[in-house]
Amino acid sequence: HTRFPDYAAVRTGLSPDRFWPIMRRFHAPSAGVMVSTARLADELASRGIERTRLWSRGIDKAVFRPDGPAHPELADLPRPIHLSVGRIAVEKNLDAFLSLDLPGTKVVVGDGPARDLLATRYPNVVFTGPMHGEVLASAYRAADVFVFSSLTDTFGLVVIEALACGVPVAAYPVQGPIDIVGGSGRGADDMLARAVAGVDDNLAAAIAKASQISRREAAEFGKQFDWDRCTDQFQSVLEEALANRKEASVSSRDLRANSAA
Repeated sequence: HTRFPDYAAVRTGLSPDRFWPIMRRFHAPSAGVMVSTARLADELASRGIERTRLWSRGIDKAVFRPDGPAHPELADLPRPIHLSVGRIAVEKNLDAFLSLDLPGTKVVVGDGPARDLLATRYPNVVFTGPMHGEVLASAYRAADVFVFSSLTDTFGLVVIEALACGVPVAAYPVQGPIDIVGGSGRGADDMLARAVAGVDDNLAAAIAKASQISRREAAEFGKQFDWDRCTDQFQSVLEEALANRKEASVSSRDLRANSAA
């Protein structure tokens, strides 16, 4: 789920290639390595990590929905409201968002080691601290555009939370966002009639695209990510691992019996 070699590279200044051998050793005994997207499975295979199994992501649709109240402390801020949600750390690339000259208000929900530094560097940005559940959903609904500036996430759960609340997303065309909304913003398979996200190598351009997108379209797309499908995938992986272990145990017992005979 997390791109540990990339995160470690950002924090240490070393190449991600230095950390992949550690990842291979860690996952070598695994019966199955669960990944959030097929694209991540392909990347891991190219790095020598096999036996991947898909485990997608979901949200609580009873909480993250478009028809609830907007957060009262955010709803009255100057519009448009550009929102970011997540851990405030160097690997999230928040400078790319916060340094932009945008109209309205920038809001950052979350906490992390870079919060104090960024709050000092960008005094006009509203830092709310962490939010969860219904309160977080109300913050999404208060926003006009959700800005996902990370270049290193493998999925981005906050992206589908925002979409389910009816907030169009702006993101870079990198792994994670394009596995959800696609390079054109019309879904991973490019089959949606209209875009639900603005995707561009220029984040300001992505935000401009997202600001023109229908909230209804975003919410309709976001509600398809439910936990029932995720739970079924997880259970299937566990059942496969248990079945393989049982088969290996039987084969080993038969081998020992034959050797004794």
